Amino acid sequence: MRNLAFAAAAVAGLVATSAAVAHGVDGGAKSITPVTATFTATTVRGSTTQSCTSSTGQTIASTTATYTGTSSGAPDLTGTATIAARSTIDTTDGTGVVNGTLKVGKTESHFSAVYDHGSIAGTASGRGATSQTQLLANVSASYSPTVGFTRGKIGGGTAGGSAVEVDGCGSSPQPKQQTSAYGAVTAASPTSITVAGLTCAVPATLGGLVQINYRVGTHAKITCAPVSGVETLVKITDH
Repeated sequence: MRNLAFAAAAVAGLVATSAAVAHGVDGGAKSITPVTATFTATTVRGSTTQSCTSSTGQTIASTTATYTGTSSGAPDLTGTATIAARSTIDTTDGTGVVNGTLKVGKTESHFSAVYDHGSIAGTASGRGATSQTQLLANVSASYSPTVGFTRGKIGGGTAGGSAVEVDGCGSSPQPKQQTSAYGAVTAASPTSITVAGLTCAVPATLGGLVQINYRVGTHAKITCAPVSGVETLVKITDH
């Protein structure tokens, strides 16, 4: 089994007391501006949970959902907050990981965080309100899969985090029957996409990609496989 290590307390290039928006980082930064924001997202949509038992007999729960609320702070981080998240939590020990996308207006970032007894801390990276702006940030919040995110912080002295190792549980998964379709996108959201009559749920790991690059009217090839009886997107390309 693969062993994935997450460390939220220390990340190269970031400090625990700030976040920064860097303009044109890839081609040489013109400016680096500290930004901060607070957020809450407790309206829950499309929540699904799967559970399994680890090799040590502990219950591991994986939840995928979209949470909405508000964010306030720097101009690029003020407005409606939409978080498409997937959590994997050892409900026996109260530790785990939470990954997903955080969107506020035109600012969108992917975050990875460690969960420890109701709190998360990690890092986020993505784009700001313009295509030339990149966001690098420390993120922390209180989190519950059923309630959502409260007391969230982007920069501004985010809480220090823990570190965990995540092992896959159970036996190796059996191959799943996949279905593919190519054509025009007729419906798309962070949680669902329809192409050529095939509708698939969108996991949190692909929600940002779908929302940014595959809007209604564009063309895409999607590949889906059943997850807990629901056709779920596993791959999407332009052709």
